[in-house]
Amino acid sequence: MRLLKAFFKLVRWPNLLFIAITQSVFYFSFIFFSISGINNPQVLLKPKLFVLLALASVFIAAAGYIINDYFDLNIDKVNKPGDIIVERVIKRRWAIIWHLILSGLGLLLSVYVSYAIGNWLLALMNLLSIVLLWFYSTSFKRKLLIGNVLISLLTAWVVLVLYFCEFRFYYVFNRQTEEYKKYIKLLFKVAVLYGGFAFIISIIREVIKDLEDIQGDERYGCRTMPIVWGVPASKVFIATWLVVILAALTIVQFYAIQMHWWWAAAYCLVFIMAPLLFVFRDLKKASNPKDYHQMSSRVKMIMLTGILSMLAFKLYT
Repeated sequence: MRLLKAFFKLVRWPNLLFIAITQSVFYFSFIFFSISGINNPQVLLKPKLFVLLALASVFIAAAGYIINDYFDLNIDKVNKPGDIIVERVIKRRWAIIWHLILSGLGLLLSVYVSYAIGNWLLALMNLLSIVLLWFYSTSFKRKLLIGNVLISLLTAWVVLVLYFCEFRFYYVFNRQTEEYKKYIKLLFKVAVLYGGFAFIISIIREVIKDLEDIQGDERYGCRTMPIVWGVPASKVFIATWLVVILAALTIVQFYAIQMHWWWAAAYCLVFIMAPLLFVFRDLKKASNPKDYHQMSSRVKMIMLTGILSMLAFKLYT
């Protein structure tokens, strides 16, 4: 039981659940059911295939968390000594084995889904994700901005992958499929909106985590933003992205109000914009790992409420 509990902690099961929820809400809100009254063309990603795709995403992410902890063992002994699983509970050899098993399962499921829908972009991109997560853990995360941007892009891919599974190149140039063109155009806008939100909120959280882990990162030669640019400049970087995302959400609010989407606008204001303003307020006075950890947890919760806003907007689409 202790080993099983340690394994689920190692793979960050709440984060895996978050991935599954994100893809499920997007799929059933904008793909399985119609958008804006458009008769949805025959969905390529059937529910059974979607479940396999979601499992592939979860397996690949779990493998990424394992290999990250494997290579971060020394740093974690400084930053999070009480949370170490690799070596203390699960042997390093078994961590590598589980990484390979989960990566392999994720890739096999991706290949199967790609074959079933006739779109090999999914398998190629998920293979690239596995490779990038390995290099992120071994080197990229220790370099200025590269690791932050990479993780943010992979977070956005959790949403965008569903759009690309439905995109059919041979339909775009067929004049007899105007309904499909309208559908895929709207799906693209929604995917970019939520993918962009995921990217920005993720890069904010990644830099906050770098601030939280600065002590161990600096000891082992990492070149993260707080170490290279300093804490004040890193806070300015975070604040800039907070302004960007708040400005984008304000535009969404104006659009929602014009369309009389009152509940969606209220949800966005209360559960996304207001918490972001609290993060902005707390950023200036944050000064220790505990402060940054609390901020990181709050941003993570905003990621969840942002994704769940799909349900609010679905009421009007």
